[in-house]
Amino acid sequence: MKLILTAKLKLNTTPEQYIALRQVQLAYRDGLNFVSRYAFANRKMSNSLRLQKGTYHDLRKRFNLSPQMASHIAREVGGTYKALWTKLKRNAEHRKAGYTRKRFKGLDQAPRYVTPTVTYTYGKDYKFKADQRVSIRTLQGRIIVPYEGYHRHVALIQHGSGIKAAKLRYDKPHRQFYLLVSLVLEIPDPQPETHDNILGVDVGQRYLAVMGAMTNKSQFFSGKKVRAKANHYARLRKRLQRKGTRSATRRKIAMSGRERRFKLNVNHSVAKTIIAERPHTLISLEDLTGIRERKPRYKRRRKSDKLVPLSPKARRANRHASQWTFAELQAAITYKAALAGSLAIKVDADYTSTAWPYVWLYG
Repeated sequence: MKLILTAKLKLNTTPEQYIALRQVQLAYRDGLNFVSRYAFANRKMSNSLRLQKGTYHDLRKRFNLSPQMASHIAREVGGTYKALWTKLKRNAEHRKAGYTRKRFKGLDQAPRYVTPTVTYTYGKDYKFKADQRVSIRTLQGRIIVPYEGYHRHVALIQHGSGIKAAKLRYDKPHRQFYLLVSLVLEIPDPQPETHDNILGVDVGQRYLAVMGAMTNKSQFFSGKKVRAKANHYARLRKRLQRKGTRSATRRKIAMSGRERRFKLNVNHSVAKTIIAERPHTLISLEDLTGIRERKPRYKRRRKSDKLVPLSPKARRANRHASQWTFAELQAAITYKAALAGSLAIKVDADYTSTAWPYVWLYG
């Protein structure tokens, strides 16, 4: 089986190299916005090949981008418009069925790209050298930059197998560049009959995960800190939005992503603990596909031709349900299990909490 990992490499640039990388990022972002306006003017085109044919020479001449970058830009913009068209069609179906009255406005104007993230092709736009150095293409030519990263990822890169495309990301608060490299690993397909242990993992909101084995011993991973952090950021965002000043907007931008990174770190810690408990294990996970559509929400009621607002408790419950990151936790358990020689499978979620763990393992 194939497993895709992302190696995050910190680039130690000189002031001249920093300027060169920043220039190529801004040129790439300008190219994305140029193609986005072209697609919007041509009936909101989503075909990547037609976008590339109509904008390739302009991207090469006006923005001085490499052929691979020009191709990546057309594919990225095409993918964006395909996603918007899909959301528009789904919104039309929901409006017809009476699920919502809101009209999707994502295609009312050309999508605007703000984040300057560059996509590089391995072997053409970037290539690794000896002594932990990488050669990267810029607008003025190639530069060779030393890098550092997680020692296991660095070892895989130095081995030179499975290296694919990379993204150049800029951390604005720390004025730091990172190269996110995709690594494709070939792992032998795990066989269920070769696993010695069986494990069931139930995911939830109040408890992020509950782990149980055949010995009827359970381990609970509390989500109290995650819920408290989510409530804290929700209150802070509400106060900043009410204030509405420029400094409040700057504060919201500065704090953006903190809650997301915190949840990501917690999910990876929980997944790492679960996998480390029993290696070479058959792990059962709930199949929660469509849980948000099946789970009822608190809705405003009509009273005397007026909509009664939801209570703070109901709004908080709706927010917790909408921000539940069960898919991210299950994905982390799945790929960490594959690396450890274990196997994670999805089972029917019905009655798993009442009949657990035996329905998980034999049902």
